Amino acid sequence: MDDLHLGVIGNCAIAALVDPLGSIVWGCFPRFDGDPAFCRLIDGRAGDAPAERDDAGARFDGSFTIELVDQVRSEQAYLTNSAILRTVLTDRAGNGVEITDFAPRYTQGERIHRPSILVRRIVPLSGRPHIRIRLRPRFEHGTARPEITRGSNHIRYVGPSQSLRLTTDLPVSYVVEERAFLLDGPGTLIFGSDESPESGIESVSRDWFERTQAHWRGWVRSLSVPFEWQDVVIRAAITLKLCNFEETGAIVAALTTSIPEAPGSGRNWDYRYCWVRDAYFVIQALNRLGDTRTMEGYIGFVGDIVDEMGDADLQPVFGVTRARDLDEWVAESLRGYRGFGPVRIGNQAYRQVQNDVYGSIVLASTHAFFDHRLVMADQDRLFAQLEVVGRRAALDFANPDAGPWELRHLTRVHTFSSVMCWAACDRLARIAERIGKGDRSRYWRQQADAMHAVIVARTWNDSMQSFVSSFDGDDVDATLLLLHELDFVAADDPRFVRTVEVVGSRLARGDFLYRYDSDDGFGRPETAFVICAFWYINALVTVGRKAEARTLFERILTHRNPLGLLSEDIHPKTGELWGNFPQTYSMVGLIGAAVRISVSWEDAF
Repeated sequence: MDDLHLGVIGNCAIAALVDPLGSIVWGCFPRFDGDPAFCRLIDGRAGDAPAERDDAGARFDGSFTIELVDQVRSEQAYLTNSAILRTVLTDRAGNGVEITDFAPRYTQGERIHRPSILVRRIVPLSGRPHIRIRLRPRFEHGTARPEITRGSNHIRYVGPSQSLRLTTDLPVSYVVEERAFLLDGPGTLIFGSDESPESGIESVSRDWFERTQAHWRGWVRSLSVPFEWQDVVIRAAITLKLCNFEETGAIVAALTTSIPEAPGSGRNWDYRYCWVRDAYFVIQALNRLGDTRTMEGYIGFVGDIVDEMGDADLQPVFGVTRARDLDEWVAESLRGYRGFGPVRIGNQAYRQVQNDVYGSIVLASTHAFFDHRLVMADQDRLFAQLEVVGRRAALDFANPDAGPWELRHLTRVHTFSSVMCWAACDRLARIAERIGKGDRSRYWRQQADAMHAVIVARTWNDSMQSFVSSFDGDDVDATLLLLHELDFVAADDPRFVRTVEVVGSRLARGDFLYRYDSDDGFGRPETAFVICAFWYINALVTVGRKAEARTLFERILTHRNPLGLLSEDIHPKTGELWGNFPQTYSMVGLIGAAVRISVSWEDAF
């Protein structure tokens, strides 16, 4: 069984990953980048590996399991158009139970209620099912076993820096002792922040369920989805929204840390932070579907970043509360995904120079000036903030950086970074014209045109008949497929058509593409970066190869996990998913390709 055949539940404050048997194997509290109380996914403690036991013999392996005794079959699916996950377990005798998992999220008064709470509702479906509940959180990144205190209907798990509470209408003693018992009626498990529900357990969980389901279905109803692959796009959109830390507007790249890009590669990174570049792509995808509120929240997030920037370099990644210091360290107590360590907390990329961030901020904000549904209180202030970013883009566009792939051991002048700097100035010119600032529009157009000429002269390789990935280079990378998407070249520009051909011939491996095919200090990549295949599909459509693009898209969809989700990477030969999960980049790519190649609603009837 593929270990990344997981479902995600969440509420834009916390999230958890659930395996096909209904076990929660990953979940951080009190927010995405918090302490992973459920860390089994990256602990490598499965099977017969030794682990710490408490006095009752329970292993605290960082999981939350509802086990059906003598279970032989499981089925899993999301409730339609929601982030609510349903798991059905059946035993040898035909007894069955249903587990419904969700994190409460709904409108209360004039705000969204999103407590740091997970709800698990268990219902007997047939016969006389016997279940066993194993609730085994750990604290301090796997180093600390919780102290347990109990009441008549709750259990507190107390760690050095936080305490979590289970409130339940099931027998508390059976939960503490992990003793099997007959489930003769519905039961509820509410786990999270150390607070008691304001009313009865069953009634409050039912109310949360109904309001959460209504909320997600209402959100989906507001989306403008393509005619084809609607369920695929809806699941991807919900997944992207679950990666939005709504309190501040930040968007994390993924919900996990240290799931390696390939087995034993050491390419294990912590993605529970907000990359300016990744967030731009998420905003772009959700805007295509008509979700503008996520963009509005993110513009506020980056606006505060720009205000604080001053004359300093703009770092490429921030914590979900704009924390700047993300120093990387290894959690030695956690053994790694399937035993492939290390487990890293923090991300040293925050110290890198990545010049594409300037374009990412301007591009993410541009839509706000052209969409009449949005009413900005101070349009001039936002434009002034973006001009600060544009000035840095004009200064740094031809300077070396770590690039979009965050190379840790070398720098060069990356084409993508330079083009994104150009895009910052190009969009500032368009914005200035839109809001009636003719002099500023002319200024930024002059800047953009001068940058464009330099970039083309330094990145077009005449002998290869292709754009290349760095100034005066001879390598290609997958970001070259975005040159038309960014409006840097026209769709029918022969140079772009030829570049698509060269990138495909050099980087394609079966249905997927490598991001590049050169040594990056860790060796050559072993797995394909999933979004690159979607970029290739979009480029094929752009150059007139739509039938080929549709066929490729359909094949790639078969590589999603059973719940329709994707991680960062995929092994092109085995089809196994690798890398952090769920990966926003991959779900963004899926949405963009589906929107691009679907027949229109008007042409469908």
